[in-house]
Amino acid sequence: MFRKTLIATLCATAFFSLSLQASAATYKSEEGTLTVDEVVGGLKHPWAVAFLPDNKGMLVTERTGSLRVVSPDGKLSAPLSGVPKVWVQGQGGLLDVVLSPDFAKDRMVYLTYAEASADGQTGGTAAGRGRLSPDMTKIEGFTRIFQQQPKLSVGNHFGSRMVFDQDGYLFIALGENNNRPTAQDLDKLQGKIVRLNADGSVPDDNPFVGQKNVRPEIWSYGHRNQQGAALNPWNGTVWTNEHGPMGGDEINIIERGANYGWPISTFGIDYNGQPIPESKGKIVEGVTKPFHVWEKSPAISGMTFYSADKFKPWDHDIFIGALSAQVLIRLELKDDKVVHEERLLGELESRIRDVRQGPDGYLYVLTDEEDGKLLKVGLAQ
Repeated sequence: MFRKTLIATLCATAFFSLSLQASAATYKSEEGTLTVDEVVGGLKHPWAVAFLPDNKGMLVTERTGSLRVVSPDGKLSAPLSGVPKVWVQGQGGLLDVVLSPDFAKDRMVYLTYAEASADGQTGGTAAGRGRLSPDMTKIEGFTRIFQQQPKLSVGNHFGSRMVFDQDGYLFIALGENNNRPTAQDLDKLQGKIVRLNADGSVPDDNPFVGQKNVRPEIWSYGHRNQQGAALNPWNGTVWTNEHGPMGGDEINIIERGANYGWPISTFGIDYNGQPIPESKGKIVEGVTKPFHVWEKSPAISGMTFYSADKFKPWDHDIFIGALSAQVLIRLELKDDKVVHEERLLGELESRIRDVRQGPDGYLYVLTDEEDGKLLKVGLAQ
């Protein structure tokens, strides 16, 4: 049913387009002339973008707490009502947004956000869902379906990205709240990927269900600060990326019950220039090796696979935003290995927070700034 709904949604959005008045800026790239259109500006630290079906535009989150609609002609709505109160502290605020796999029927919108503890001194990541009203001015009946427990963040390392897999399960990639050892503690939800049913309940076949003093939501563990996630459209696997400390940013292909090592295994060092105290090396027995590592951190963020027919030179490439490096990274794959990297959009000198493939085959990129922008990126044809 999920696959049929996904196909129907993609068909419904096949003619999605944005009417942009300004001419595109152009830049050189290895695969041809890169075109960049500004869809809309004036966004306050935008964090994520999701495409509405039937050429209805896009939803964009602002870390400061607002959810907005960008119309097909690039108009920015007022903040939608019904969005949960978020804890805007450090890296925390309103974070990811994804649509239900059955959005055409249920109009459910899923959000992740930083949520404060009862005393307001610490926080953690939460997720919830509500219905987008027919007039697209509010989220109706928003309900929290997940809480990261305990709440340990003072403003750092919330994560978080969401992915629905091909069977309709919801994966949420979480940060470790800058509390390193918790990523290995199975009684805590820091530094984990959780797998849930669409309503937030725990699937019976999760790997740790029924084990004493282990959170049943956990699918994998040993993660640091996960900032990107995407579903591989060709084989259905969930991929995430995460910040290392000083060095050691990673891409991981997520496996059931696997330990990805943080902090006992890392390619990075502490910000003081010393080894991570808990680290036993780059490769540790019993730890799943990362798919790809940057030993010098670009501070990777949003991630998407390119699977459209629009720009053939990008076929099967991965695109990843980078914050400190202020670029869009393009990775070429061959035989399940990264064989080449290209860095794009450095001319903009902007932190790239999110990148998604649009239903029109273009890439849509968010810049994380006080005056953030949504950009439409393609190749000249």
